[in-house]
Parts: sequence; C-alpha cells; structure tokens
Amino acid sequence: MDTIRIEDAKNYVDQEVRLGAWLRNKRGSGKMQFLQLRDGTAFFQGVVSKEAVGEEIFAKAKALTQETSMYLIGTIREDERSPFGYEMQVKDLTVVGESDGYPITPKEHGTDFLMDHRHLYLRHIQPFAVLRIRNTIIAATYEFFNKEGFVKIDSPILTGSAPEGTTELFHTEYFDTDAYMSQTGQLYAEAGAMAFGRVFTFGPTFRAEKSKTRRHLTEFWMIEPEMAWMTQDDSLEVQERYIAYLIQAVLDRNQYELDLLGRDKELLQSYTQLPYPRVSYDDAIKLLQENEFDVEWGVDFGSPEETFLANHFAKPVFITNFPKEIKAFYMKRHPDRDDVVISADLLAPEGYGEIIGGSERDTDYDYLEQRIKEQGLDLKEYSWYLDLRKYGSVPHSGFGLGLERAVTWITGEEHIREAIPFPRTMNRLWP
Repeated sequence: MDTIRIEDAKNYVDQEVRLGAWLRNKRGSGKMQFLQLRDGTAFFQGVVSKEAVGEEIFAKAKALTQETSMYLIGTIREDERSPFGYEMQVKDLTVVGESDGYPITPKEHGTDFLMDHRHLYLRHIQPFAVLRIRNTIIAATYEFFNKEGFVKIDSPILTGSAPEGTTELFHTEYFDTDAYMSQTGQLYAEAGAMAFGRVFTFGPTFRAEKSKTRRHLTEFWMIEPEMAWMTQDDSLEVQERYIAYLIQAVLDRNQYELDLLGRDKELLQSYTQLPYPRVSYDDAIKLLQENEFDVEWGVDFGSPEETFLANHFAKPVFITNFPKEIKAFYMKRHPDRDDVVISADLLAPEGYGEIIGGSERDTDYDYLEQRIKEQGLDLKEYSWYLDLRKYGSVPHSGFGLGLERAVTWITGEEHIREAIPFPRTMNRLWP
C-alpha cells in the first residue's frame, strides 16, 4: 500500500492509501466524524463513518484531540465542495502521538499570543501558506541568478566595520577587538564581482533600528547581486526581470497557497508586465508636492510618500537618482550634478514601499576615500575595499532585496513578521 502526502491525493483517486497526518480540528455526530487533517503539504478532510469502520475505530476517531498525530488508511475521493478538491474515506487509524491541551484553539487569538506560540503557530493555515511561498521565492532566486550567469558567494556575518554607518549596528566582542553583526554583504559582493563578474550573496543581516513599523525586522535576509561591467540602467533591467520571475514562480507553483490567503492573483500577474516605470527623485518630489505632501527636496521618503508613489503608477516603480547626502558613501556621482547619485529604489504597490535599493558604485579611489572620511568612518577598516579601486576597477552596479519585504508584498500580508518563521523585532527575541 502506498504512503502518500496530501498534496499527491489527486494521483490516487479511488485508491486505498496510507497517510501520516495531524488533526487540525474535527466535527461530527453520532454516526459520522469529519477530521480536518494536515501533513505539511496541504489540508483536507478525512471522513469516518461509524457504519463503515465499526465501533472501535469510530470511538478512537471521536476521542482524537487537536494536533494528535496519526496514520490513516482509506480511499481518496474527489470532493467538489472542498477548496482542496479531495478527501479521504477513512477505513482505519492509528494514533502515533497524543496531543494534550494544545493552546492555539479554533478561536480568535491576539498577535502577542500567536507570536509567543510561534513554534506551534507555524502549523496553521496562514503561516503555512506564507512560508511555503517564501520557500518558492528562495528557490526561484537561485534559479534566476543561475540562469543569468551569477556565482553565489557567502559574505561574513561578523564584520569589523559598518558599511552604512555605525548607528544601527549590533555590537559584539570578537576576542580582543570590536565586531558587528553584518548590515549587508554588499562590500564583499563587490570584491566577488571583481573576481567572478556577476555574483550574489544571500544571507541574514541585522539592523538595530528602533523601529516598530510593519515593515521592519531586526534580523532579516537579503539577496544582494553585484555585477561588473554593468551600468545602473543595465542593473535596473536585471532587477525588474528578477521581480517578475519571482512573482511568476509563485503564480505557477503556489496557486493553492495564494487561494488560502485570498490573494488577488490577477493583480499579481499584472506586476509581471515589464518594464516598470522610472521616475527621477526630482519628479517624485514635484508629484508629491502637487498632491499636497509636505516634503522638500533632500528628504528621504517615508511610508506615506512611498505608498502614494507606487499606487500612483499601480505597479512597481523605480525612483532614481537620490540626493547624495541621504545615500551611502559608495554610490556613484551623477555625471552632470554633484548633489545626486546614480541610484534607485524599487517601490512596491499596495502600500508595501521599498523592496529593492541599488546603485552604480563609484570607482574613484580619491573620491571614495574622501566620502569615507566625511561620514566619520575609519579608513583603516575600509582599506581592503579601497583596494578594489586600485587594481583594475571597472564600472559595476548592484542592488539589495529584502526577502521578507518581498514575501510580505507578494503574499499580501499586513505585517513583515508573518514573512519569516521566527521574527526578531525590538521586543521579541523568543521563541
């Protein structure tokens, strides 16, 4: 007898199979028990008829408690009433692990309660669907960059310097010196690009931002490609192809999960249409001012401004060429203006804001040395980075995508904490 997974039920219609599953919930009467089952691949129903299984098996089914694990034997049937489309007519069941007093009952629970029990809440429909989609996005990331000729390199998590300033770092002691949890793998990716041409890093990053917004985590995952011999315009084309590839992968592989979340799939499909609009920072400021936003040239955009701009275009939009003073030291100067850098943020619609930040990198040794000094950074700590400009530097560009922000947007979730298995925020370091 085959042992199957729920997601494979469609291949076993009218066949008797064995299944390992947990009980989500159940309902029933004196003659029938309807078991809501899950196995990590999908959710469906097991139907237990007293007449079909007899007193002993029926009593065992009736006594099952939430999250008890079991083996079931039965026949797969089509079920048009079910969102999944199939169910099992149960013939026999064997309890594997009893569950006593499972705390997340079938009722409304507050966010703090669910986060306190995140280790158990992962079993439920919403995190199941979101994190399965996250898995697709991770797999599609590797596929995309492999197809585009990139090499994955791994940047260190412990660093001796701060790529983008020291105000938002987690500090630790590294034997007899100071060290920091990495904010970004970008500088190391630049070194990799000079060796391999096109590289990407993918790993955890840490920001000690004292922020409690729905867009921020203190620990999150970043995908950071870096490309030698590429201008910013070339990079923007890679970025939009990458985003469209991720969305299409989710649409192709996660119809079931998107339906569980109630996500608008037609709207997602519209985001795969390229190219994305490109709007200069100057024009974005004018557009905001014309729509009664109290913003002046030189400020960074906050959530209301980003939301308006992306929704105005009804699709992801690149905002290009930001003021130099609000961007990192390594961004390339504009050839015609000293006050802006060749950079771009990609804003997602529906209120999700920035999901990608990128730029062309400056290649002038003296200029970068000056910028490092201006930002109060230690030149000695950046000597290895400046070496990249001494030994055969070339035009190069790169960008960083925050995985959790992308997952939050693509799944339509309201808060970024749902996009990672165990979120770390200002007030949460457990479980």
